[in-house]
Amino acid sequence: MATNYSGSKEEILALNTFIKIIRCAETISSKNSANLNKKGLTESQFGILDAIFHLGPLKQKTLGEKILKSGGNITHVVDNLEKQKLVIRKRDEEDRRQYEIHMTKKGLKVFEKILPGQVKLIKNQMSVLSKEELETLGRLCRKVGLENNC
Repeated sequence: MATNYSGSKEEILALNTFIKIIRCAETISSKNSANLNKKGLTESQFGILDAIFHLGPLKQKTLGEKILKSGGNITHVVDNLEKQKLVIRKRDEEDRRQYEIHMTKKGLKVFEKILPGQVKLIKNQMSVLSKEELETLGRLCRKVGLENNC
């Protein structure tokens, strides 16, 4: 689906490229989300578990920055993960007003069970691109993201 905007060639190219990026991301996200929902998690919940798995315990604000979600949304997602006993909140020793989010043993077990399937799904989704195309796409997305503070 291309834009019907009647601006300059540069504007139309930028808009059409943006539309393609969004449609691609939404298509991949939709399939990943459906796969996670079968396992009882949302993309945001998986994103939080993934961030904690790779980076260790994090404050909610940092988690929001890592998975690009607002503070209110992160609170809701962490609440739901806590209800499932996948994470726990612990007071930050340096600033008792804040909490760090820690993965529980159950959370680790669930995450490690789901991760290989998600990796396989993503690998399959990206298999339409060659190694060189994947590297180029990654580099270009990073360039746009860094320029826009993503």
